[in-house]
Amino acid sequence: MLNRTTIAAIATPPGRGGVGVIRLSGPQSYAIAEALTQQSLPQARFAGFRKFYDASNEIMDEGLVICFPNPHSFTGEDVVELQGHGGPVIQNALLARLLELGAIAAKAGEFSMRAFENGKMDLVQAEAIADLIDATSQAAARSAVRSLQGAFSSKVNTVLEKLIHLRLHVEAAIDFPEEEIDFLADGKILGLLDEVASSVHAVQQSARQGQLLREGLQVVIAGKPNAGKSSLLNALAGVERAIVTDIAGTTRDVLHEKISLNGLPITLTDTAGLRETGDIVEKEGIRRAIKEIEQADLLLLVYDLSQCEDPLQLAQAYFADHIEPKRLMLIGNKCDLTGSTAEMTDLNGFRHIRVSAKQETGVQALIDAITAHAGFQPEEDTFIARTRHLDAMKRTQRYLAEAREQLVVYHAGELVAESLRLAQNALGEITGDFSADDLLGKIFGSFCIGK
Repeated sequence: MLNRTTIAAIATPPGRGGVGVIRLSGPQSYAIAEALTQQSLPQARFAGFRKFYDASNEIMDEGLVICFPNPHSFTGEDVVELQGHGGPVIQNALLARLLELGAIAAKAGEFSMRAFENGKMDLVQAEAIADLIDATSQAAARSAVRSLQGAFSSKVNTVLEKLIHLRLHVEAAIDFPEEEIDFLADGKILGLLDEVASSVHAVQQSARQGQLLREGLQVVIAGKPNAGKSSLLNALAGVERAIVTDIAGTTRDVLHEKISLNGLPITLTDTAGLRETGDIVEKEGIRRAIKEIEQADLLLLVYDLSQCEDPLQLAQAYFADHIEPKRLMLIGNKCDLTGSTAEMTDLNGFRHIRVSAKQETGVQALIDAITAHAGFQPEEDTFIARTRHLDAMKRTQRYLAEAREQLVVYHAGELVAESLRLAQNALGEITGDFSADDLLGKIFGSFCIGK
């Protein structure tokens, strides 16, 4: 165990509640808890009723005490949980008393970081704790649980074992050049290298789905006033979230709605209608709309089919810098007024979908198109993943490609070995085998206090 201080924190959210939990972790946890309760502690993993005393021996509160001895605890240290009443005043008073008795206030994520440092979990599993707490959908929660249980780590470690095995072959070829067989040229190392690269790609594809589940998609609805943008937001959200009127310019600010479409978390943003205006308030709304458009993962350009407008010309006029098929979908609204059917077609490489937001015709086809556009195809074994995981795998792939070039083109064993070493380091960053202190501080600093 690396830490010698004892930390304490309130583990339950701020506010009123029936029960409030305070956690202690460290070598003095038992002694501090005994001083607080003025009584011996219950046996490990059994709840015992105790009174909690202040410095004047007055009863502050009463509740349950549960002890978890090292190394069989969440952090790998001696841990004590105090379950008292959930009012903020009494919880803060109890925490202050624990600090008087020798504990120090835990930093954000410090309990999880100690669990990582003490070998109770790897970095992916530690991150999955925060992801499970922050999950915005059932699918994201299930994926976070799978990562917490080691599904992602297992896949990464399997690839790491293959990579280490490959490095052994290359090092052997370098160390024994006098052998009659040229190991670098016999095809075996190239085959192993391609197998490792294929395995990394497979894990990357699964991780991409996990990243979508964790981070979701930023979808912005934009277009001229009265095109039906707010009606479309309401239809997609399934609730009357935005005000809808026949008056142009009703929406003057951005409106965010977090929803789930086919299991994919979506932040849906309705924006002010894009047009020239002298209204100061509306101008500010349009400025904010443009800012949202610049940050969107996907733009839905909504236009009124009954006005016989060219959506590509509208796109060119309003956001020329963002016209690309991977970021823009064309939504022809009010098909019920034109007598046209709701359908999806291709328009110069862009997805073009006719809908009626008011009648909710074609909305499910639009939902399917959005999730397909994002490449979202969750599987039963999808695990949660983060941007840093994908970045580490991209660097791993780059080093493997360099190793392949050094092997096939230059036949340079030492350079192959170095590229493979860098690939192993990059992949090992995912589980924490190779992690800088500043990275760990950034990761755990984003956790809740008390976790």
